[in-house]
Amino acid sequence: MEQGHTIDQLNIGDNAKKIRTFTDEDVQDFARLSGDRNPLHLDEEFASQTSFKHRIVHGHLVSSMFSDILGGILPGLGTIYLKQNMTYIKPVYLGDTITAQVTIIEKNLEKNRVICETNSYNQKGELVVVGQAVVLPPLRKEH
Repeated sequence: MEQGHTIDQLNIGDNAKKIRTFTDEDVQDFARLSGDRNPLHLDEEFASQTSFKHRIVHGHLVSSMFSDILGGILPGLGTIYLKQNMTYIKPVYLGDTITAQVTIIEKNLEKNRVICETNSYNQKGELVVVGQAVVLPPLRKEH
């Protein structure tokens, strides 16, 4: 397995993205694993009586795409997730295709920390999640 990018290999503006379409199976699996059985996510009849009118995907399921990017692509394997703040701007519905993007906006060489903008967009290009993450990229391997 290849190590992720160290801080000296990263630049302000570097970015990576992932695209995913959320399904009923995804929502059911997340509800089972997280214990969040809110009927807004699981019961169409209940959801139809809310302002959303249809079931919505768990916000944390949508934002978990950032973890996939940070730990798998940028900075990549060996990255430690320290902090995440986010705001859910619009609901994500079953069948929506979400593009999650991570962009490096700041580096702290002394503390080996990277601050990333974490945004997600739906298939219409509308912002659905906005936030920032702080991560520790992997340290350089000594030979």
